[in-house]
Amino acid sequence: MADYIITVVMKTALLIIDIQNDYFPAGRMELSGSEVAASCSARLLNAFRQAQWPVFHVQHLSNRPGAGFFLPGTIGAEIHPSVAPLPGEPVIVKHFPNSFRETDLLARLREEHIGSLLLCGMMTHMCVDATVRAAFDLGFSCTVAHDACATMGLTFNGLHIPPEHVHGSIMAALGAVYAQLKETDAILDTIGSSA
Repeated sequence: MADYIITVVMKTALLIIDIQNDYFPAGRMELSGSEVAASCSARLLNAFRQAQWPVFHVQHLSNRPGAGFFLPGTIGAEIHPSVAPLPGEPVIVKHFPNSFRETDLLARLREEHIGSLLLCGMMTHMCVDATVRAAFDLGFSCTVAHDACATMGLTFNGLHIPPEHVHGSIMAALGAVYAQLKETDAILDTIGSSA
């Protein structure tokens, strides 16, 4: 009897994290650089659609008592029009920073034979960071489009940390172990030559 070897090709998926209206001007939690990050993310989304590569949208809905943004049923919680899902593109609804926690994201990625992830979104220091680290620990190869992410300034021990320093620190930490860091233009060049 002949032996058959089945080869499964592992694919790359785009994971767009929490690009929602509340993070934009006039939203309840405006971030620094949200519009630039969304524009870069939209370009990546368009390239993946043209190449017919898998795309996953992540949407955070707050269920924590006293939450001030991403409230279910509000316009602020809706995915921003620049990266709005098309019919058939999966939307993963989450309630925690880590996009894998208490969601079916892992099962969906495994079902699609996804081996690597291109991640972008908001906020750099919270949901992007948590999701990249979790993905790495689950065995995925990760690339972060660093200019397609946005964050905000933070305060620690009386010290104000500007948003660009928050973003840079998180990206430096992720790039040390957890992910490759690339600009959108470089990623698009790679997609163009691969598709």
